[in-house]
Amino acid sequence: MKHLIAGVLLAMATTAAAAAQPRTPTKPISIVLVHGAFVDASGWKPVYDILTKDGYEVLVVQNPTVTLDGDVAATRQVIAKASKPVVLVGHSYGGAVITEAGADPKVKSLAYIAALAPDAGESVFELATRPVPGEAGPPLLPPDNGFIIVDPAKFPTAFAADVDIAITGFMAVAQVPWGLAAVQTKLTTAAWHDKPVRWMLTTQDHMVSPTTQRFMATRAKAKLTEINSSHAVMLSHPKDVAAFIEAAAAAAN
Repeated sequence: MKHLIAGVLLAMATTAAAAAQPRTPTKPISIVLVHGAFVDASGWKPVYDILTKDGYEVLVVQNPTVTLDGDVAATRQVIAKASKPVVLVGHSYGGAVITEAGADPKVKSLAYIAALAPDAGESVFELATRPVPGEAGPPLLPPDNGFIIVDPAKFPTAFAADVDIAITGFMAVAQVPWGLAAVQTKLTTAAWHDKPVRWMLTTQDHMVSPTTQRFMATRAKAKLTEINSSHAVMLSHPKDVAAFIEAAAAAAN
């Protein structure tokens, strides 16, 4: 009986170890995911799982969101680790990061999701504060020691109204403060001028105005996809987001 139990436990351990092994990427494109402000990279987990299952090498940037330069540097480091040509994906403020970092010759195309895409000489602040009649801006609290956050009481409905409150309630209290040096710094380059662009526009977004998103997507001559979603579309519609990214990867191949 002891031998039987030991054999079963060994088989279970071997199966678990095999399941824990990452899949060997089979696709000719690497995907780099860049998160935005107030959150960390863990929000990409549902999309990451789909993309890796489908055979992509997926790398995830963990932005400090203190300065734009620091986030661009962090993204460039991850791009350098990719084993194949890169589709660079940015959500929210991550769009500004990929706009600057996307000039890397290893990057073949850009995918913006509910994002901000400044031009060279333009800051996130300038885009985020564009007046949009009939659309309220995000419920940000006044800066505190050079950082801003979303009002925690309003975070769930503003950031992710279509995501379980058990998740968004935690996200509200676990916010990563966003540095004014990231918000106010003007970009030195805009990769969307020179590379293919796709854009997922979130029509129920209360963080980045849908009207402003449309302006940026049109300016970047992006292939546009609209989705009835909140700002946190990678959490509420991970399959749609993964399909959007895979379409960008297929076009870049």
